[in-house]
Amino acid sequence: MPIEVINPATGELLKSYDLMSHDEVISIVDHMSQCQAQWANTMFVERHACFARLAELLREKRKELAMIITQEMGKPIRQAISEVEKCAWLCDYYIETAETHLQPEIIETDKKRSYTCYQPLGIVFAIMPWNYPIWQVMRFAVPTIMAGNAGLLKHAPNSMGAGLAIENLFLEAGFPEGLFKSLVADIDVVPSIIAHPKVAGITLTGSERAGAAVASEAGKQLKKVVLELGGSDPYIICDDADIEKAAEVCATSRLDNAGQVCIAAKRILVVDSVYDAFVEKLGKVAERYVAGDPMDEATTMGPMARDDLRQAVHRQVSESIAAGAECMMGGVLPEGSGTYYPATILLNPPAGCPAAEEEIFGPVLTVWRVADLDTAIAMANDTPYGLAAGIFTADDAQGEIIAKDRLHAGSVSVNGCAKSDPRLPFGGIKLSGYGREMAAPGIREFMNLKTVVVF
Repeated sequence: MPIEVINPATGELLKSYDLMSHDEVISIVDHMSQCQAQWANTMFVERHACFARLAELLREKRKELAMIITQEMGKPIRQAISEVEKCAWLCDYYIETAETHLQPEIIETDKKRSYTCYQPLGIVFAIMPWNYPIWQVMRFAVPTIMAGNAGLLKHAPNSMGAGLAIENLFLEAGFPEGLFKSLVADIDVVPSIIAHPKVAGITLTGSERAGAAVASEAGKQLKKVVLELGGSDPYIICDDADIEKAAEVCATSRLDNAGQVCIAAKRILVVDSVYDAFVEKLGKVAERYVAGDPMDEATTMGPMARDDLRQAVHRQVSESIAAGAECMMGGVLPEGSGTYYPATILLNPPAGCPAAEEEIFGPVLTVWRVADLDTAIAMANDTPYGLAAGIFTADDAQGEIIAKDRLHAGSVSVNGCAKSDPRLPFGGIKLSGYGREMAAPGIREFMNLKTVVVF
């Protein structure tokens, strides 16, 4: 059965893709292994030249690539252009830093010489989501391939065009044919790919359920896995916070990309003395996010990527309201074509309801009134997730201490929202996954840290 990609703004069929057979997929992996072995022997200067051309192409074709993103998953075109430009920055970063990150390290012992060095593992298999269909792929592919590995992609079905466009970019930039490949395949081929002897590691960005399934398959084969999964990220608003800034940052974090962001401000915990002022300001900011044609540069919020995703969000919102959450705005399923959902604010959802216990992957802000800072910190940590968190306070020193020592997450921001950045490691704890992407840890994840000792 072919994969059909539907434009979420119009409901129109964009393209139908015939699935690759199992034998085709295995043949691609076999050929990739040969390409990777040759690539691993290239010098950094050769790799840098290819990545410099890749960055150049990303900038030259940013509007063309952004249009694919917008048509396939509904992201407003201006946000899609920014996504592509960020990928070029990622290339720039690793051109400048990769060789340093992978330098051997001398370790003083009683031997003549002892040190550690890094060597590529082979093929890294990536299972990637649709919400940042080019950025998510590039942030695995760029460090992985720069380090001497090869990249094999199974993209989300509704992002087939984006995956194939990335493959074409690598070819046009001068990388060897077969070093990066985007499969047109369904999930039934995943176990065979993981089991392939030339596949050395697996990286997945997606749901907790998908992560558990892939980690289980990889565990059977004793293969390295990096998982970036869901989050229910808490943001604390202290009594001395800049309320206008906090409301602006939280609303933007949550409503950009129609709320389909892993590290968005999903649970906002506001100290009682500033709660009313914060909620009032948050509502005014959220009113600016009006759904519209994502191809229009003036649009602030496009449709959600698929109708099943929209229906899931609406169910969570409806059940939370029925349980006692106050719906300040939104919460109504729109009529008409397109998978749109309005900016929604839920106040004080009770314990046990979806808004309090689950990740809502859509444009829904949830806000709680809390008695004090200690209560807010306890609520922030009372979650099975641990991707990102934030705190707003006029006392930077106190905010930094809380961020460092008291909030349980892979990254914590003080007076700003969490954002992935090539210069900073990114990943989570608990049900949000394990391993890190980007920066030095990201490029080292799928490398053999080899110890060499000369007696």
